[in-house]
Amino acid sequence: MTSKASPPDIRKIVSILREQVRDMAPPIVTEISRRQDPFEVLVSTVLSLRTKDQVTREAARRLFEKGRTPQQIFGLSAEKISGLIFPVGFYRTKAETLRRISADLIEKYEGKVPDDLDELLKLKGVGRKTANLVVTLGYGKPGVCVDTHVHRISNRFGYVGTRTPEETEMALRKNLPKDYWIEYNNLLVCWGQNVCRPISPFCSKCALGPHCNRVGVVKSR
Repeated sequence: MTSKASPPDIRKIVSILREQVRDMAPPIVTEISRRQDPFEVLVSTVLSLRTKDQVTREAARRLFEKGRTPQQIFGLSAEKISGLIFPVGFYRTKAETLRRISADLIEKYEGKVPDDLDELLKLKGVGRKTANLVVTLGYGKPGVCVDTHVHRISNRFGYVGTRTPEETEMALRKNLPKDYWIEYNNLLVCWGQNVCRPISPFCSKCALGPHCNRVGVVKSR
């Protein structure tokens, strides 16, 4: 592990990452968000939890062939949804969650996905990561989405010193320039999937090397 006296220049880091991830495949939820449907962003985010992107991509494709609205998803049985989304992680639980979310949207929001973080968090099974992705990718509104990649890498290069993803979100809301809020998750997820791995990251080929404190890194490639 190495340590630098000065904190990293986040503007320089974002500039480098923008260039570096240009040819990398985007995270699956970012890919799906290009259709500009907040409900599809919500559903795909639920499916993506603890699931690899390729599995999520195929599961989302199969599910959306059967339903793309809360009414259509609620009209499917939990067993039917389970079969469509298998083998995503916790597929039976996620099937029930998607039906509950769809029911809540129909009953409380006239079938429309809220664009407000606090309202989204009222939906059963929706946590801060999911809610922030819907706000940012579904509606293009400012928000800070923190998943394991964002939490790990933000701490690794020394921009924050936090213990949990929620603490990281609050620290980023305080310190990260608002212009970067929406894209920050996409940049760090791409980087985390390809270079800054959880164990033994590729530090030897990392373009962020001169700007990274490598906090907690004990082994790298």
